[in-house]
Amino acid sequence: QVQLVESGGGLVQAGASLRLSCAASGHTFKTSTMGWFRQATGKEREFVGAIGRNDGSYYADSMNDRFTISRDDAKNTASLQMNRLKPEDTAVYYCAIDRGDPSRISYRPDHYDFWGQGTQVTVSS
Repeated sequence: QVQLVESGGGLVQAGASLRLSCAASGHTFKTSTMGWFRQATGKEREFVGAIGRNDGSYYADSMNDRFTISRDDAKNTASLQMNRLKPEDTAVYYCAIDRGDPSRISYRPDHYDFWGQGTQVTVSS
């Protein structure tokens, strides 16, 4: 059974950095794209970025210069480094695995098969 567990969320002030981690089990991580999404209260789930099996990455425009995704296939983990955080970054952050077309790095939530439970990030002004 595939399980994803996010960690590293918390309460920070605007301008600070946070590093979220996603640990995967029950799946061969290295063959899949791993994505990060977020959902703020009262809003739809939003694509943050994703990293493919060959380390190619793709980010939402609003986060491209502040957020960086990396992966460690030997440890079955992925990370989301978030810098210069803003109050509007406040949300629950989720990692997810896309086991579909190995060549795609998708922004679509429906392309992702398994999801973690999420970790809360709160940025105060």
